[in-house]
This record gives sequence, structure tokens and C-alpha cells, in this order.
Amino acid sequence: MSVPDLVVTSRRVVTPDGVRPAAVVVAEGRVHDVVDPAVAPAAARTDDVGDLVVLPGLVDSHVHVNEPGRTDWEGFATATRAAAAGGVTTIVDMPLNSVPPTTTVAALRAKRAAAAHQAHVDVAFWGGAVPGNEADLPALAAEGVAGFKAFLCDSGVEEYPAFTPDTVGDLVARTGELDATLAVHAEDPEVVRTATAAVATLGGDPRRHTTWLAGRPAAAEEEAVTALVEAARRHGARVHVLHVSAAGAAALVGAARAEGLAVSGETCPHYLVLAAEDVPDGATECKCAPPIRECDNREALWGALAAGDLDAVVSDHSPCPPEAKCGDSGDFLAAWGGIASLQLGLPLVWTAARERDLGLADVARWMAQGPARVAGLRGKGALRPGADADLVVFDPDATWTIDAAALQHRHPVCPYHGREVTGQVRATYLRGEVVARDGRPVGGPRGRLLRREPA
Repeated sequence: MSVPDLVVTSRRVVTPDGVRPAAVVVAEGRVHDVVDPAVAPAAARTDDVGDLVVLPGLVDSHVHVNEPGRTDWEGFATATRAAAAGGVTTIVDMPLNSVPPTTTVAALRAKRAAAAHQAHVDVAFWGGAVPGNEADLPALAAEGVAGFKAFLCDSGVEEYPAFTPDTVGDLVARTGELDATLAVHAEDPEVVRTATAAVATLGGDPRRHTTWLAGRPAAAEEEAVTALVEAARRHGARVHVLHVSAAGAAALVGAARAEGLAVSGETCPHYLVLAAEDVPDGATECKCAPPIRECDNREALWGALAAGDLDAVVSDHSPCPPEAKCGDSGDFLAAWGGIASLQLGLPLVWTAARERDLGLADVARWMAQGPARVAGLRGKGALRPGADADLVVFDPDATWTIDAAALQHRHPVCPYHGREVTGQVRATYLRGEVVARDGRPVGGPRGRLLRREPA
């Protein structure tokens, strides 16, 4: 090897083998080696970050960018700037809420064209699975989508209809034939309908989060996940359960994994940090689906995560214009359900993890390795030879207060404004180049468009 382009040294580097003093040797945008600092080769540039932590670049496999079609909600320029500022070096874009949704190759190519010259980090894409587009799935798979996303309940947008627990088995069989991952929003529509009708009969106050929560009970997730596990068992297919909020659903995923089924799951920072008891009346910035649940459920979800029942912690970044959040009325039932947090995942999760005696290696496993594995991105998620040289320089002890107006995503609406957190991203490297420093992008867009890599 010629002289490396870069060596990044730290007394705390998070590698697949643990946290240790190390030098990350970078050549031509990839990790050439991870060695003891004492034997690091000479390099064109050396960045010694001292006691700051070096993590692998985070992978967020659940991001709604919304471009094209609803770019006023979010777009590739703003979303990827936020990602870079937050230490996320790869995002995987969801097939909705863009118009058209990514349910055809033509729509996927429109997405790629929109992202091509705006991305500050790397971008991969989920394909969409809706009733009636089954014939499009093989071509989308051939184009390298990470897998396919389907809903088992109303998606919130009419151009993206849902399957049901009774019909999803055929879809699981089809994606299994394609050797593709099926990622599912898992809430049983009949359970939701029954619960929502009961709320309407009782006349719950729409300004109270508990009214929204009562209409989306944990049983809705548990019933849907049970159906998905049975379909995965029957067809031998890969199924990924999106944004698990109910600890009971996480346990079902864990049991399926223990059985040897190809079932995985994720949760999100808002389910690990927020609690229903603490959501003020009218605080619609906290509305999401599935909803934020009670404190006891949150702690059980942490237990499931620590036990390995879930694979990943991802943002489900789903922003919208402020008016769609119904901030003036505070109406939870009318507000758009989505939380914007793409830039904040690392400090939010680290603050909560360290309070529970969980470490930086755990955080890297949940927020880098796990999502990369789910999305089929073998060159991402870990500091190992041959991987892309995506790194995060992180101060795990810095304490700061979140200012929503200072975030890089399009709209300054998030449930964390004014929250004090511990842990701050100091620099983000994409293939060995600094793309963000101290919360702000550095240079122009340098992200690449990615395809799922064959196993």
C-alpha cells in the first residue's frame, strides 16, 4: 500500500471487538486497517482526537425524505445535512411520503435523480409494496432496493394502501422468492378500529396524548407481529418489524429470532426516551404511530433491546410542515403522526443508555451495525478493513441543550426542544472526508447512491 490518505487516532475507538486505543488507517476512502496507535503508518494526514470517541458512521435505515412530491415536508438536501451533523453517514429512504411513492422502477429513478446532486451522506432506498404492484417487485429488487416496505394499517396517505394480516402472507411468500427483506409497519387494523371506536364513544379529549394512545393499543402491534412471524415461519422469508413501540411486540421478535426465523426488528429514540405520562396536553410534536407508550413499557423495551431481541435503533424521521402538526389546536387526532429527530439520535440514545449502564459498543451495534445489516449494506456500519471509512468523532461527556431552530432538517419542529442531553458529535467523516463539524455541514454534497449488496 502507498502512503495512507488519513490516520485517525483516539484512546477510545469503537471496533467490532470493543472499545480500545486505536488508529484507523484510511486509504482511498476505505478502512485499510485498525491498529495500535504505536504502529500506525505514516499518512498524508493524521487526526489525533485524543480522548474523544471514534465510532463507526451511523446508519439510519428508516428516514422519510419525502422528495419528490412533498419536498416542502423534507428534502434530500436538508435531510442529509441533518444526518451528517448528527453522525449519520448513510440513510435509507422510505418509499413514502414522496409523490409518486417508490412502488415502480420509474419512481425509484425519480428518487435517485432528486438525490444525486444534493446528498451530503450516502443514500440507499427501500422499495414500496402495495396491493397491486406485486409485478413491479422483481424489477425493483434488480435495481438494488434495500427491501420492500408494506403497511398492515392505514399509512396516512391515500397513494400508499395497506395489506392486512390476512393477506400479508402472500406478500411474504413473494418477497421470500426474491430473497428480499420485507419491512412492515405492524399494527392490526381491526384492533385499531375497535379501539378508535371506543375512544370516539367515550368522547376523549383530542388534546390529550392518552386519547391518541388509547386508539393504538399494544395489542395492535402484538397481533400484527404474531401474523408476520407465522408468515415468516411458513415461507422461510426475511421479515423486519419497523418502529417497535410495544415491549410485548419486541418479545415476539426476540422469540422468533431464538427459534431461528429470519425475523428482525427496530425501535426508535422516541420510544426509548419519551413516556406517555410526560407528554403535555396539546404537544402534538410528540404524535407518532405507533404511539409513545407508558414509562413501564419504555423500560421493558430497553430490556428487550439490551437482551438482543431487537437489531436496530433508527429515527423514523417523518417530518411535516408545522401547520400539519396542528400546533394551534393541539389536536392529537388531527395532527400528522411523525417525529423529526434525524440529527439527534446519537445524543438521545447515549444519554439514556449510559443512565442504564449500557455502553458505546452497544450504541454502535444498535445504530450502525444493526441497521446496515438490515438494509444489506455490507460496506457500512463497522470500523473494519474493507469497509467505507465512515467515522464519527463523539464527545460522550459534553452536556448541551437542544435548540430545535438550530437543527439542519427543514422545519424546527421536534419534541426535544429544550431537553438537556449528554454526548455531542464533533466531526463526521464520509469515506475519510469531513462532511460535518460541530453541528454544521462542511463542503458541498458528497454522498453516493447505494444499492443493496448481495449476501
